[in-house]
Amino acid sequence: MAKRRDRNFLGPAGTSLGLGEFWALTAAGFVLFFAVWGGVAASGWLPPNLLPSPLAVWDTLVRLWNQPFAGHVYAEHLSASIQRFLMGWAIAVGIGVPLGLLMGWYRLLDEIVTPLFDAMRFVAPLAWVPLAALWFGTGIGGPLLIIFVGSFAPCVISAYRGARLVETRLVEAAQTLGASSRQVMLHVLIPGALPSIIAGLRVSAGLGWQSLVGSELIVVGAGLGYLMVQGQGNLNTTVVIAGMVGIGVVGFAIDVLLRAVEAAFKRKWGQA
Repeated sequence: MAKRRDRNFLGPAGTSLGLGEFWALTAAGFVLFFAVWGGVAASGWLPPNLLPSPLAVWDTLVRLWNQPFAGHVYAEHLSASIQRFLMGWAIAVGIGVPLGLLMGWYRLLDEIVTPLFDAMRFVAPLAWVPLAALWFGTGIGGPLLIIFVGSFAPCVISAYRGARLVETRLVEAAQTLGASSRQVMLHVLIPGALPSIIAGLRVSAGLGWQSLVGSELIVVGAGLGYLMVQGQGNLNTTVVIAGMVGIGVVGFAIDVLLRAVEAAFKRKWGQA
């Protein structure tokens, strides 16, 4: 039997890439990036206080992992950021997905909610920072609101599109067999919309994680965004970049995890 290739990874002209090839190209991309970064830093075109070398940033990461900066070691800042993200994202998913499904199912609700939703989703998450600070002060509610705003729209849109793409004949068949609205929702609408919902969760998680730094501009005592702001205040570029590295690595890990969930779902339902 030929070795199965994951169709989630596409190469030139739509050809599939195997998982090993995907990770090899991913590693090559990282190697190229760090090589260019190290070359520019070593060239002296920019002073070290503006562009430190990758080795200098690595040394700073090691130091921050063992010595507190801005009140906490690096792992504690990282943990605080991840906890805030998971809470804010979970709230966005828990509200956004059901709302999107209901909007796709009930025409009246769609007509009522869509104009307001379309207007508010174009307000950038950072624009909510002053309002969140006024509403919640130094409490956890402010950061959660910013992450929620960043994550919410993709959840609604993906669930709404998934519900609208469910074939009408399937709904009519279920109703003909005597299924109630609740049963149609649980056994036809949600399973049919699930591929779109899962794809939307990847986008939602990415935008929510990107909103993290903005959320931590609100007065907090720990977090990668807080670490970066404190590094800026101390004119310490290596600390700022160390915070950026953590944000990038965790964001990449979140995307890979959700991509694996999406691929597993497609395999289960015969879509891969």
